[in-house]
Amino acid sequence: MKVVNSNKPTRLLKKLGLATLLPTLLATAAQPALAESVREYRSHQLLDNQLVIETSDSQVTLTPVNPSALEVHYQRDGIKQLPSFARADQLKRDVSAQLRVSQDALQYALGDLTAVIHKSPFAIEYLRDGKPLLSEEHGFFANQTMRGFRFTLSDNEKLIGGGQRVLGMDRRGHRLPLYNRAHYGYTTESDQMYFGLPAVMSSNKYILLFDNSATGAMDLGASEANVLQFEAQAGRTSYIVVAGETYPQLIENYVNVTGRQPMPPRWALGNFASRFGYRTEQEVRDVVEKFREEDFPLDALVLDLYWFGPDIKGHMGNLAWDKNAFPTPVDMMADLRARGIETILVTEPFVLSTSERWSDAVASNALAKNLAGNPKQFEFYFGNTGLIDVFSEDGRDWIWEIYKDLKEQGVSGWWGDLGEPEVHPADTVHAIGMADEIHNAYGHRWAQMLFENEKADSPEQRPFIMMRAGFPGSQRYGMIPWTGDVAREWGGLQPQVELSLQMGLLGFGYTHSDLGGFAGGEKFDRELYIRWLQYGVFQPVYRPHAQEHIAPEPVFHDRKTRNITREFVKLRYQLLPYNYTLAFENSQTGMPLMRPLFFENENDLALMDNKDAYLWGNDFLVAPVTAEDVDEVAVQLPGGIWFDYWNDNQYGGDLAKIDVDLETIPVLVRAGAFIPTVSGLNNTRDYSSANLRLDYYAHESAPRSSGYIYEDDGITADAYTKGQYEKLTFAGERTESGIAFRFDHEGNGYTGAPQARSIELVLHNVAQPVAVQQGEQTLALVRKESALAENTAWYNKRAKTLHVKFNWSEKSQSLTVIN
Repeated sequence: MKVVNSNKPTRLLKKLGLATLLPTLLATAAQPALAESVREYRSHQLLDNQLVIETSDSQVTLTPVNPSALEVHYQRDGIKQLPSFARADQLKRDVSAQLRVSQDALQYALGDLTAVIHKSPFAIEYLRDGKPLLSEEHGFFANQTMRGFRFTLSDNEKLIGGGQRVLGMDRRGHRLPLYNRAHYGYTTESDQMYFGLPAVMSSNKYILLFDNSATGAMDLGASEANVLQFEAQAGRTSYIVVAGETYPQLIENYVNVTGRQPMPPRWALGNFASRFGYRTEQEVRDVVEKFREEDFPLDALVLDLYWFGPDIKGHMGNLAWDKNAFPTPVDMMADLRARGIETILVTEPFVLSTSERWSDAVASNALAKNLAGNPKQFEFYFGNTGLIDVFSEDGRDWIWEIYKDLKEQGVSGWWGDLGEPEVHPADTVHAIGMADEIHNAYGHRWAQMLFENEKADSPEQRPFIMMRAGFPGSQRYGMIPWTGDVAREWGGLQPQVELSLQMGLLGFGYTHSDLGGFAGGEKFDRELYIRWLQYGVFQPVYRPHAQEHIAPEPVFHDRKTRNITREFVKLRYQLLPYNYTLAFENSQTGMPLMRPLFFENENDLALMDNKDAYLWGNDFLVAPVTAEDVDEVAVQLPGGIWFDYWNDNQYGGDLAKIDVDLETIPVLVRAGAFIPTVSGLNNTRDYSSANLRLDYYAHESAPRSSGYIYEDDGITADAYTKGQYEKLTFAGERTESGIAFRFDHEGNGYTGAPQARSIELVLHNVAQPVAVQQGEQTLALVRKESALAENTAWYNKRAKTLHVKFNWSEKSQSLTVIN
């Protein structure tokens, strides 16, 4: 007779730190794989403004998040629940919800959003301003192998979402894996990539978020035409529904739930030197000097994995300088910073068993476990490895001490690579669950650890955290994602607008690509390279990066390539006041820096499919050139009048056919827009608006228009909240006699702010004026551009532009151009 030790499972779970899960595991294992029965209402109660409903098979808790957002959490006995990763911690619970009870239903009204809970069969329907928005089909389902939710889709509804995929803007009709996974060398098709999001934005103006970090899938009407289904192997059984009257308002309501992205340091908007990778300290110094010699502005230098090892394999986890290649890293970084250049280091969550830190990681209990309770080891491309358990306090503490030491040496920013994690065996045990339960939240928790420790260690500074994978809400930890190891070919460039738009609409406004492409490429393709770097001016982060057999940096290419790309890199710096204001807007409302054209005409569903053009902020419309040998680009217009940024040609209607050469891509400016620029920057540290140019695009279709720029010192965390900022506002109004302008200041100022500003106002598309008045003073009209000085104006007859130069020293200033 064989004796079975019934205590063995309990001892094993205690060793793994998971003893409390035993009742749940046993209950789950006992569940039969049966179809769901019809759910019925039993009772309800209000607890702290939450509506708690008992049904025949589960408890349902409806939690108001804001007047347009509701969390719905189904809980059933025997089903383990994980914490919410998507929801911001600082939620306000002051929403005044109203409950009405009838024989057949409960109506739970938050303000803009109302949940109608039907009692038999139990189902929840959502209304916005009293009109149908979304409804559960079956709603919650669960058995021992799967859990999730089912919703009903309307016939003409379009669905954006799912995060990084290359499928087209409307993802309806697709079944999408929910498992963050590397797709090396992708081009024009991919349904599974580095950074998936279990969320969708509907053309019916709602966002639906499945707050579940486990391996699963999102079926957007693929299996059943009018059913949206979220499913997962494990994890939290809750979803969040958000409504909005407009798409921008919808995004703002959504980031109120998941968290706003804090402003990055201003240098994050400058030019990066980056490759795979700089191998020595001398090479770093030589590259920086080459940028200076070739007159390319530079703000940051990124060091890939050679900083801690002489070759690719065998060193991951060392996370300490290879002193043979980098003998004086502290001096090197200090010298770079003296030139206004910040240092960013790559780090990975893997610690090889051959690395110098393996024994310390094991002794510190920093690594995820195997089922026997020992550090989990597995084979990886880089060697035999373990994985840091960022879900455990020991793991977070261990890796932060390494980061802190590097930061004290002079490192300014962090690059978290391979954080899907790229290899994550299913039998890996983490502090709060198994690998497949928390896989999609790994990068999220890594970023949270970095952000919270940075804020505690240096509360006045803004951290820089670039990562390849995360979860809804990761943006609140300052995460800056990129689109992974894209192929260095035209097919790699073509999906980049789609990828950034999709991510930006769900909170990740800084999603960007490796400019020039990363993977492969047999020889240098000048046209492809130039086109990619031209597009980069109008994407969130300007970072050429690639495998080193073809240089990613423009300074190492031929003269023609250097001359063209130099002008675009400098344009990036000239637009810094505009771009920095976009970063400010994102921090306040969640509005992405890259915005889809359908924001301009929310009733035109055809615009929602456009993945080739986009709005850069409010006032630019950009259509990157993504094919070779192109001399004309057809650009879909969202309505209104637009000016060609390069030559002032005007376009209206539904389509603009724009001539291009190798030195231009289609960039249009909205009629009535103010475009602020500065010149002469070597890096963002030199930024000042003491000499500010404002280009105003006059047109009768825009009788009134306004704009502003936001400024602070570029460093201080929460500068706006602290009042350490200035807003420079400007407005123009067409009158019978001309155009009247007004300029105003807001804010308490900041360290380094100009006491006065010299403004060059450039009016496009105007006739020669009779006079220009600044307040009561009439400005002199000069005949030559070279004679333009303070308090004078010059009219360019050929270009039909009026240049007005004046001093802005008072809080408010007025200027009138008289026809």
